[in-house]
Order: sequence, then structure tokens, then C-alpha cells
Amino acid sequence: MTATGIPGSSRFLDRVEPVEAGDDELRRHLRDAELPPLLPALAYATGDLSLLRDDLRPDQALLALPQAGLTDGQQDEIRGLALAALARYRDGGSVPVPPPADAELLSMLEHAVGATGMAPYLPLLEEELAYRGEDRRAPGWRLADVAPGRAMRAVVIGAGMSGILAAHRLRQAGVDVIVVEKNDEVGGTWYENGYPGCRVDNPSHSYSYAFAQRHDWPFHFSTQPVLLDYFRRCAEVLGVRPHVRLGTEVLSAVWHDDGQRWVVRVRGPQGEEELTADAVVSAVGQLNRPSFPDIPGGGDFAGPSFHSARWDHRVDLAGKRVAVIGTGASAVQFVPEIAPRCERLVVFQRTPPWLAPTPEYHQPVPEGLRWLYRHLPSYAELNRFCMFWKLGDGFLELARVDEDWDGGETSVSAANDFMRATLTDYLREHFAGRPDLLEAATPRYPVFAKRVVRDNGVWPAALERDNVSLVTAGIEQITPTGVVTADGVHHEVDVLIYGTGFEASKFLAPMTVIGRGGVELHDKWAGEPRAYLGITVDGFPNLFCLYGPNTNIVANGSIVYFSECGVRYVLGCLELLARTGHRALDLRPAVLESFGEQVDAANRAMAWGRSGVNSWYKNPAGRVTQNWPFTLLEYWERTRRPEVFEYELIGPLPATSDQPA
Repeated sequence: MTATGIPGSSRFLDRVEPVEAGDDELRRHLRDAELPPLLPALAYATGDLSLLRDDLRPDQALLALPQAGLTDGQQDEIRGLALAALARYRDGGSVPVPPPADAELLSMLEHAVGATGMAPYLPLLEEELAYRGEDRRAPGWRLADVAPGRAMRAVVIGAGMSGILAAHRLRQAGVDVIVVEKNDEVGGTWYENGYPGCRVDNPSHSYSYAFAQRHDWPFHFSTQPVLLDYFRRCAEVLGVRPHVRLGTEVLSAVWHDDGQRWVVRVRGPQGEEELTADAVVSAVGQLNRPSFPDIPGGGDFAGPSFHSARWDHRVDLAGKRVAVIGTGASAVQFVPEIAPRCERLVVFQRTPPWLAPTPEYHQPVPEGLRWLYRHLPSYAELNRFCMFWKLGDGFLELARVDEDWDGGETSVSAANDFMRATLTDYLREHFAGRPDLLEAATPRYPVFAKRVVRDNGVWPAALERDNVSLVTAGIEQITPTGVVTADGVHHEVDVLIYGTGFEASKFLAPMTVIGRGGVELHDKWAGEPRAYLGITVDGFPNLFCLYGPNTNIVANGSIVYFSECGVRYVLGCLELLARTGHRALDLRPAVLESFGEQVDAANRAMAWGRSGVNSWYKNPAGRVTQNWPFTLLEYWERTRRPEVFEYELIGPLPATSDQPA
């Protein structure tokens, strides 16, 4: 299962090594194994389907538990069968059998997660797994073959995860590409966010390109330096870096109706410049512009102050009195890191987060598990599949509103209420000796109405420290020396840190984007950003957004998956233009209108749309502009290829009658 379908892929994923370890060493490695994918991986490598015993299938309802809730007896039996199968595989020369047929692969996948009826997902999962060494999301066309003599250029804005991916796929299709990056290095959010404790809340194998996997992730959940190194390496190995203009910011992008092209004005180290392009791909993301709360006196504080997304490492917090405003995902990560250094740490909370118990959140990947990744064909990919499925569409049902359920303001269905009770028990366990903190840290809104934050006990432990205070009174004012709360207390501090998130609803800000007829994109949106599938907007031909409006995921999946699907759709649009001989395509307004109605209705039927709790998922008017309320499968299906009838094709007619209309 090495991703050999792309240039340079072998430099990401080392080839599986032969098994040479003795039985005792195998036993040691198996103690570290993730067990649900182990027997399916051995069946894959050896062809022995008898390993897929029904009595050793995990219960799909228990997948979130360690080892998917398998009993001690089941775990011992799985390790015993695995030891014997690994020994036979070793003694046979470590030669894997040919890849299984689809029906056999389906049985392996269903066994790994205890599911049935997965056949509709199989084509999607085959793409995700690249299990025959194929990169199935690579463009199946090249411009020189489809439209000989035609040139096509795209400007990609941003060199983060989505921008690197888009540039790679465009280059594969033979499209000339320029990547414009405002920072002085690639990496996007993983370059900008360097606060203490910064790490991803998606498993490393999921938060990475399907076609550029690695066996040697050092942590279950990668830290910021590890991810920055990964995306830097991707940019280099995939040949993207030479096409990136660092330290260059986009000022405006203007569509010219007469020339049917974009003119992108940029400002870089050499001053301002105009770039012409057939297509513009926005890969600026949603979480890239820090948000500061509108608090009276916000600019009056005399000491050092900064946002967590722009951490000032020059400020020494040792022995200082520090205030942190916000208790979202970033604060939950950095507060436990800085608390031991501060003389006093005051944390101001508006709304507490739900905490998802994740014991392995800070743990390194154990050596035995790494060994299995290196030596057992398909094991890394099948374990990645288990992660994909655990975080997949089944979780979406926990956020869906049951109109007959009367849970008040705290839950939206029986399943959602069960999740609320489970997470409340976790808080009770960790705050058993601090009823005051339990009261303050327990949310009063449904699970998934706001971002759920991973925790391995460090957040409760930080709040319980003698030098840490959790303040829930509202902030009235910031003064030169501290923070005044609604109860009249003046909290004097030396340093002020904002952990207040991002301006997520301000897509493509602060760029000026002008489409057909001189219409400015932000004027068109008027605070209500919308894009078809999060990608295209009517009136803006050949403008494509990645991680655009309504493509954030809450309960299911990884944003990398969404970007891979979105980029394939973008390449499909350009292929359509190449094959038909047209210069541009423009979304039909009725398509976006209908899609917007579907999205709004579906979001209202989810916990994040039904609850009135404050959240970055919503714009100032209360509409959910961020979240995708449908399944991962549906996004995959709808982005496989563009439907020509949904677009107006602009420019010359096809040169021959046999081209698609």
C-alpha cells in the first residue's frame, strides 16, 4: 500500500520491510498494536480470510473506546492469532499475496470497524486508502493531451495545506501555477500558530494527504513543529516550492470581461506587480485572521499583549501575572503549558468547552506500533481507515436534532444527551474535589453546538492549580494595568493574551475581489458568504475557494479530506474548459440559491444550528456560514466532477462537434 502513483511518493512512505524478528520480539511489538485493524491487515497480506472471525469483530458502538471496547479475552485471542500469522508470513519470506478483490477488501474493512453495509463507501475508501498503491485523486488528464497548444495559468493564494495540494494537482495536469504566500515560509496555519502546546486535534494519519502518508509519525496527534515539517517536506518533494512567491500578499483580484481572465495585483519584496491568470484558487482558509473582542479600553493595556495565533515569544512569562481571555481550543492547549511558569494566571471564560477524553493526546506512537507500520503490509492504511471511520459519518448522527426530543437547552436528541452525560461524567471525575470548578466548567449547551476540545486531563489539572483562577464574570473594561469584570473586580496583570479565535466568517478578507460587471465579492455577500460546495460563486468565473463557506467539519472527518475533494473538483472544472475549448465557467445563480437553501435547512437541524450558544460557526447575524451539515460521502459524491448544466460556459465554442457540450 505504498503511494507509488505520484512522483516522489516513495520519499514519503518507506517500503514495507521484511519480517525478521523472532517470536518473543513479535510478542513485544503486538502489545503496542491497535487491534481492530490487525487481523484484517494480516488477511490482506496473507490472503487468509479465516482470520476475520465474527467473535473478534469490534462493536461499532464502542469504536471510540480504547481498542474499540474489545474485551481482555478478545484482545488476547487477536494477539495470539496475529503472532501465528506473522510467524507464517515471516517464515514464508514476507511475500504478500496479490491485492484482494473488492469484495474481499470490503469484508476486511467491515471487520476492522464492526460495520455492515459499507458497500456505498467502498470507492471512497479505496481512494482514501490508495490500497493498490494508486493515487486515485490525481487528475486523469493533462492539458497538453486534452487541448494541444493551449496554455492555462492558475494563481493559488496561500501556501498552506490546501495551497500546496492545489499547486501539486495543477502541476500534475500541466497547468502553469503561481502560488502567492504572504508569510516568509510555507505551512499556513502551522507556520503562523506557534503558541506553546500547539498541536492538531485530528489523528496524524488522518490530518495528512491520502497520497503522501508516512509510517513514522512520532505522535498520535502531531505537534505544530511536526506538521510544519510535514507540509514543508510535501512542498519540496512534490516540486511545489519553486512555484511559491513568499512574502507576497494579494491586494486584489479583478475579472476582466473583455479578456476573460483574472488580473491579480500582489505586493511582494520587489513592490507591486500584476499577474494574469485563467483561474484563481483561494487557499487562504477560514482560521487565519485573529479575532479580537470588542472590549472597551482594548488598546489601553500598558504591558505586553498579543493573540495566541501571533504568539510573542520575546515575552518571558516567568514570574509574571498573566491574563488569558478565552477558553477555546487554543487556550485549552497553551494554558496548561504556561501555567507552571506564571506567578499568577487568570483565565477569563465566557462559555466553557465540552472536553473529549483523549488519553493518548500527548503520547508518542509506541515502538511496537511503529514496527507494525513498517513491516505489515496495509496495516498503516487500515489503521488510518479505522481513524477515518471512527471520526466519520456515524458521529454526525450525534449532532442531529430529533424534533420529538425535549432536551431543553442542553441536548437535541437521546444520542446527543447520552454523549452529554458521558462528557459530564468526565468532568465530574476530574473536578471531583472542586465543585466550584465543576459548576463553572460544565457547558449548558448541547455537545457539538460549539467545537469539542480534546483533553487528556491537562486542562482540569491546570485550572486546579493554586496559581490559576477561572473567572466567569463578564469583562467590562481593559485598563492600562489589567481587566475589570462585571462584579467590579480589577484584576491587575502584567501580560494580556487573547485566546479569542479567528474572524472565520470573513472569507477572502482583506482582499478586494471583483467579478463580472464590476461586482465586488464582499459587497455581493453582504456578510452572508455562500459558495456552491464551498467552491464556486456565481458572477465570479474561474474563481475557486478551498475550505470555503460551509465546508468546516464538526463531528466527522478531517479538513484535509475536504481539501482533497475540493481540489479534485477544481481540476474537473479546468478539464471541462480544456475539453470544450471554453475560457471560463460561471456558476448559474439558481444552483447556488438552491444549494444555500439545502445547507441552511440542514444546519438548522444540527446541534450547532439549533442552539443559541455563541460560536464561530455563525456569522454576526446568527447564520451558520462555516459548517458542512451532510455526510463525508455526500461531499465526495458531489465533488467527483462538475455538472456542466450547473454552469454557464464562457468564451469560444468547441472547435469540433464531437467535444462535450
